[in-house]
Amino acid sequence: MALSDYVNTLGQVLLSRYGERVHKISIDAGFTCPNRDGTVGRGGCSFCNNSSFSPNNRAIASVPQQIAAGRDVIAKRTGARCFLAYFQAYTNTYADIERLKGHYDTALAEPGVIGLSVGTRPDCVPEAVLDLLAVYRDSGHEVWLELGLQSSFDETLRRVNRGHGFAEYRQTLHAARDRGLPVCTHLIAGLPGEKPFHVLTTLQRVLDEGVDGLKLHPLHVVKGTRLAAEWRRREYLPLCFEEYITLAADLVEMTPPEVVYHRLTGTARVPLLLAPYWCSWKWRVLNGIEDELARRGTRQGVTNRQKKVGN
Repeated sequence: MALSDYVNTLGQVLLSRYGERVHKISIDAGFTCPNRDGTVGRGGCSFCNNSSFSPNNRAIASVPQQIAAGRDVIAKRTGARCFLAYFQAYTNTYADIERLKGHYDTALAEPGVIGLSVGTRPDCVPEAVLDLLAVYRDSGHEVWLELGLQSSFDETLRRVNRGHGFAEYRQTLHAARDRGLPVCTHLIAGLPGEKPFHVLTTLQRVLDEGVDGLKLHPLHVVKGTRLAAEWRRREYLPLCFEEYITLAADLVEMTPPEVVYHRLTGTARVPLLLAPYWCSWKWRVLNGIEDELARRGTRQGVTNRQKKVGN
């Protein structure tokens, strides 16, 4: 058995759609964030250090260079020929429309690139950007809008200095889906002050609004963040491995089978990672979620209770 036997993963969805493996190439296009430059705040989110999830170096000047480098590495490792250009670092809709179009067009012109995945904030996606992405989608490209929500609880969002609330997420989500754009929502488990109840409630609220994809991340503490200072003062205690595995399996069970999981964990590199140490174990975490679902005899969209009723 494999994780995809229990979870509707993006990899399997794209394999079925295109007849071959499709891999994401992460891109840092040099954007910043309105929560850093003073537009909505300063300092960014309390947990954010983009170096923890962006493998690219801003010294690599151009989008084509980054795609070429990523394509070569992935192709040598997997033999893949199809790729999504993943605009990942910071807020990738935070620029004038011509600059955005230039970056997106350049990425789509690269050999093997069949579409875009654009990571951004819910409060930073004007209608002109949605219209542009819809044009790409309507022309046959694979397009995903990735919205970093993290939590549906405004109190939590204020605590981690997100600079937006759930209302902005709801508005952007519906505006995107009204244009036929699939939305992948990012959620974080283990945020300060939150318990499993909060994460489960957030997922239910997101599902109630309607969503096409999900990314689930455990909150990890990395150097250079306000969260790191809170952790050192013992004001923040991360989830342990077993807690995350249990919670992730609960979330998968709650999720309707047609929703696509883009990610079930997030990792950071040592020595940038401070805690919890298991956040450097990508495959151990994924295997743990798979094993937990197998132990329960469940899969995405099928809870134990539902299974018993079905029997």
